Amino acid sequence: MQSPNQTKILILGGGFAGISVLRELESTYKNNDSIKITLVNEDNFFLFTPMLPELASGMIRPSAISIPLRMVCKKTEFIQAKVSSIDLKSKLVAITRPFDGMVKILSYDYLVIAMGGTTNFFGNKQIEKHAFTIKTIQDAIGIKTHLIHMLEIADTEKNPALQEKLLTVVVVGAGFAGVETIGELNDFIKDSVRSYYHNINPENIKMILVSASDKILPELGEELGKKAYESLQKAGIRIIPNTKAVDAGEDFVFLGNGETIPCDTMIWTAGVTIDSVITSLDCEHKSGKIVADSYLRLPNYDTVFALGDCAAITDTKTGGLYPPTAQHALRESKILSHNLKCAISGKQNQKQFNFESKGMMAIIGKRDGIAKISGHSLTGIPAWFVWKTYYLMMLPTFEKKLKVALDWTVNSLFTRDITLVRKIKRKSINQFSSDGMDSLDQVLFRSEESAKIQASKV
Repeated sequence: MQSPNQTKILILGGGFAGISVLRELESTYKNNDSIKITLVNEDNFFLFTPMLPELASGMIRPSAISIPLRMVCKKTEFIQAKVSSIDLKSKLVAITRPFDGMVKILSYDYLVIAMGGTTNFFGNKQIEKHAFTIKTIQDAIGIKTHLIHMLEIADTEKNPALQEKLLTVVVVGAGFAGVETIGELNDFIKDSVRSYYHNINPENIKMILVSASDKILPELGEELGKKAYESLQKAGIRIIPNTKAVDAGEDFVFLGNGETIPCDTMIWTAGVTIDSVITSLDCEHKSGKIVADSYLRLPNYDTVFALGDCAAITDTKTGGLYPPTAQHALRESKILSHNLKCAISGKQNQKQFNFESKGMMAIIGKRDGIAKISGHSLTGIPAWFVWKTYYLMMLPTFEKKLKVALDWTVNSLFTRDITLVRKIKRKSINQFSSDGMDSLDQVLFRSEESAKIQASKV
């Protein structure tokens, strides 16, 4: 039974930012019954997103980089739901249960907004319809399944032009996600053809990276970006610079330079946008993100904090915004957790967020990488090894570290699995009885219309 005197902390989002804040708070308040922590996330797991390209290429399994949130919610109440609206003035959050669309209203004393971002197609409905993305575990599994299907069809196709179209992969966007994805898939497809698909002409495999600028990996600087460019070209990847994808269909991509590329696989990594729940909040925004001050609080809302991809936090050294990376989200979580604990206890020693990145890195193919660490540049096998070691250590549990290390070892010694899982039966639940649930703030899920009426009365 919840005490009326409990301080309620509500965390929205279970990515790097949200889960890191959660772990800091649980460590402090694990034996404190006067603090109630609730985490809301649409999925019931934390996903280690830097390794999604390796999941798409079959180098690791889904279970190796997904951690059930209930494993880390020792004291915290976890609710699997989508955040549908936030009322900052009334301190209320409406969440929607995914399987039946029922709505629940949560109240809070302190709110942490860490909802991340979503894929931005810049209003292009055709690209949105026909492109794969690589932001979720479903995306990565979908890409791998699709590519194996293309390989199976191509192996029986005698027409060289059709075989080439089936084996053409276009990745749009030359940032970290795009470069790492094209590098991983290039290795996966060519290794699979070499080992299993003997009726496929390797010359018909076309891997294409589309960059809006004349560079790739601009975050790493011109010198390292140039080396990455050359490494991808050496691996047989065609890079098309200074253009954008402007249209797409089931079997083609049309570029801004006038070129049409026949292909059955396009992967979009070219943009990130913020959820409409965030952009519609009654507070200050910058580029759609919530403006947070140097203490990671929302101006005019001392009990609301924001961090991660959805937060616009100004770097006082450069005047720009801190980049939406996992590295920054982890550092922000430590400052935010400290400031939140100070606010709860009434202490005045809150800290300002001030962080300079220690480095950035990317893997661009088999035993090949690019890295800049504390001003030092690394390329090739040393950069690849540093990437592997760093992200292995970043995994939250020993179990996941062991699983990833084993997957890497096995798939380095043997050919990656090409089992094609086609149809998975799933039962839909459209109705759910909530008889006996009659507490608005604790357990009651209502229809959306009823929830609005109840929220207006609170």
